[in-house]
Amino acid sequence: MKIKIEEISFPFKAPFTITGHTFTDSDTVRVTLEEGGFAGRGEAMGIYYENETAASMMAQLEGVAGKVTAGLTRADVQALLPLGGARNALDCALWDLEAKRAKMSIWDLLQISPKPLSSVVTIGINSPEEMARDAVNYAQYPNLKIKLSDVDPIARLEAIRAARPDASIIVDVNQGWTFDELKEYIPAAGKLGISMIEQPLPRGGDAALEGYRSVVPLGADESCLDAAEYEIAARRYDVINIKLDKCGGLTEGLKIVQLAQRDGKGLMVGNMSGSSLSMAPSYVIGQFCQYIDIDGPLFLKKDIKNGLTYGKGGKVSQPKPELWG
Repeated sequence: MKIKIEEISFPFKAPFTITGHTFTDSDTVRVTLEEGGFAGRGEAMGIYYENETAASMMAQLEGVAGKVTAGLTRADVQALLPLGGARNALDCALWDLEAKRAKMSIWDLLQISPKPLSSVVTIGINSPEEMARDAVNYAQYPNLKIKLSDVDPIARLEAIRAARPDASIIVDVNQGWTFDELKEYIPAAGKLGISMIEQPLPRGGDAALEGYRSVVPLGADESCLDAAEYEIAARRYDVINIKLDKCGGLTEGLKIVQLAQRDGKGLMVGNMSGSSLSMAPSYVIGQFCQYIDIDGPLFLKKDIKNGLTYGKGGKVSQPKPELWG
């Protein structure tokens, strides 16, 4: 087996702001595996809040390249690399390669009949007026995801709701609130018809949610990186957000799906941004989710060739085999 490891940057159309961070580029790592005349690809952004970068992921992958070229299975990859972007890129490349070698689609491999998905579109933190304007500009998207911090969050939600009374709205706080702030904001969020609040409290600082009953469902993102963290997160949250960059690939993502289905937990598929090559395996996870967030390519100046298309209502096309799977 041959392995090619590349760092590829995708500039954003405009800066994108969340709690504590502003992003201007998707700095990705791409893995291409070749064997027997077939090639499989995977792409990763990594976990920014765990200080993963394209350079650190490249170093991880280069460090195991010799073992990869000697031949390995997806099970081997789970033990070879820790959770995070490097393992995600390698794991997804192996899935793609397996599909290509078998001359089957990912749906055939997993014995899934794919359903169409409709993604949210995400609105970054800005003034209430500008966020409301963005919501109107995204009128073709019935599902909105709103980034918030601890600075006047309800004023922003009120402005967006007034501009888009038709929209289904979820909120993503990216660890930006305290427990007292959550309890303060929940009643207003409920009155505004917010469907779900994602990661309101800091990772490692959300024990107070055990036993707390919110009128708005709460979702775990940073608080549930992989299956090993699922059990604690499941005691505190109603919804588990699966991001392949967090958990280390489609193999681990499917494991979290099984755990959540066992317990009747809600599921969301999310993304760290990236091209359609990052979104394609997430489309598989989306088959099991109530909340779909695979809008990363919408924020890029230019997507990858054979990328996903985003149509009216946020409908996302199924990945073509030329892209992945």
